[in-house]
Amino acid sequence: MPGFDSKRLHVDYISGKDVDEPVFPRKYTLTHSDITGELFLSIGKEYDAKKLSNIHTWLMRDEVLGEWKYIHNPRLDIHCHTSGGIVIGPAGWRDSIFRQHMPLVLEAILYGDRAFLSGNRIFIKAPVYVHFHSNRESLDCVEKWGEAGDFMTDRPSGET
Repeated sequence: MPGFDSKRLHVDYISGKDVDEPVFPRKYTLTHSDITGELFLSIGKEYDAKKLSNIHTWLMRDEVLGEWKYIHNPRLDIHCHTSGGIVIGPAGWRDSIFRQHMPLVLEAILYGDRAFLSGNRIFIKAPVYVHFHSNRESLDCVEKWGEAGDFMTDRPSGET
């Protein structure tokens, strides 16, 4: 599996969201092209409805959604549909694909929003929870995948 390539990531700020504005909710919609390998990240107050209504996305259900939550402390929640998709794959196979690509997904999301993170360093230590949504009970789960900083290749200076 190829690693994350920032040149293949295209970031779009929607809903009037500034690059480093710490407004909540702060949501991510990540899609990709199977043909080119490019990644498309939208950052906004809502998920990118236009990308989610795309026929490819609707058929494949291989998008990843993320959201920062901040109650007492920040946390990043990531959602993927392991039993979604009309065209490709049984839930077990899709689950293994999402798990294989999740480090790249997290790296892309955090790299794409690195300006926000560099101005709001508390989020770097925030836990990351991945929600695997499935109609198979054994695959429908939430897992802690570490801290946001574990997936940041372009970590703000002074962070370890």
